[in-house]
Amino acid sequence: MDETPATPVITIGLNSGQATFDYAMAELDALVEANNMTVVEQVQQALSKPNPGTYFGTGKVEELATIVADDGVDTIVVNDELTPSQIRNLEAGTKARIIDRTGLILEIFANRAQSREAKLQVQLAMLQYQLPRLHTSASQRLDQQTGSGGGGGFTNRGAGESQTEMSRRTIQRSINHVNHELKEINQAAETQRAQRERNQLPSVALVGYTNAGKSTLMNALVQRFGKNEDKQVFVKNMLFATLDTSVRQLIFPDQKKLLLSDTVGFVSQLPTNLVKAFRSTLAEAANADLLVQVVDYADVNREAMMATTEKTLQEIGVTDVPMITVFNKADLTSATYPSRAGDQLILSAKDDASIDMLVQTMKEKVFHNYVTANFLIPFDAGDVVAYLNDHANVLSTDYQATGTAMRVELPQADFNRFRQYVVTDAPSED
Repeated sequence: MDETPATPVITIGLNSGQATFDYAMAELDALVEANNMTVVEQVQQALSKPNPGTYFGTGKVEELATIVADDGVDTIVVNDELTPSQIRNLEAGTKARIIDRTGLILEIFANRAQSREAKLQVQLAMLQYQLPRLHTSASQRLDQQTGSGGGGGFTNRGAGESQTEMSRRTIQRSINHVNHELKEINQAAETQRAQRERNQLPSVALVGYTNAGKSTLMNALVQRFGKNEDKQVFVKNMLFATLDTSVRQLIFPDQKKLLLSDTVGFVSQLPTNLVKAFRSTLAEAANADLLVQVVDYADVNREAMMATTEKTLQEIGVTDVPMITVFNKADLTSATYPSRAGDQLILSAKDDASIDMLVQTMKEKVFHNYVTANFLIPFDAGDVVAYLNDHANVLSTDYQATGTAMRVELPQADFNRFRQYVVTDAPSED
């Protein structure tokens, strides 16, 4: 089946002297492309601040209306979040559908959500976005998408106000219902996280700007160190290719194990409601022992992307988790890789040596509580020998007259568990 043709749109933005304006407009084009749209023309205006009624100045709105009529384009995408009245007035002045930046990102998320949790989170954000926009045509479309709008063509003011109140109550009921369902899902997720914590597996979360290569990096790690049943995660060269957090267990040759999660990517001006809605999904990052910030090293805007990531992490309350920074896609640059300077790595997810360096760095950070000790385990405690062989890094084994002598690198908790078999005064830390 052929793909749906891309919708032609005009993108518009207000340049008030911000240093990141060109970057934001380029990002808007990428978001448009991710929503199966194509930019046929870009219109900018230099103003110190947006016109409170129409965003652009009056003359620029008239120019925009002419472009819409001449090009036969019926959709305009705006680089900022607009007020309900700005959307209403721009639609009236241009005779085109107006999508602001927040609405665009919500549309992308609505189209990409796969899991029940992601769909509910997007629905919640859309409902919260819709509440103050009940009078706009854009909200009527959101009514259709969320199933919360009321029909009927009212022609007098009183009936219209009644319809608005009915819609408002319907949306609020929907918000309450979605929040209740999300609470149940979050409780189940918390139970799973608690179980993983009881299993004493450290967790590492990949975070970063969307399309920085997090999923490619995760797949490279899973392919080499994942369990046989672990599946690869979806990868596509597009903003927000995947929204769901994926968790995979990695088992290294020295028997060290960790849980690796790939979280939803960030983007500048990520809608506040969406950040709030995805707080539970991003809980994997909040509860991680280590964050790996993945940055597209080949992108000239990488510093702004890093600032976006760190700002979003602060917004969701992730402020005290240790982090290393991985400058990915070095194969697209002239940089020498892999290389490391402290907690910053330059590498390529497609390079085995790069993966080795990343794994070594992650292990240094999350397995610092491992100790090395000598054990002498009686022959009638064969289950302990079997456990250590399966769950620890056995450095040497010697069968003696009184039992099995083993030199083992293992977590502090396991050392405490089997302390009775230790034959040295104290463990040595590696």
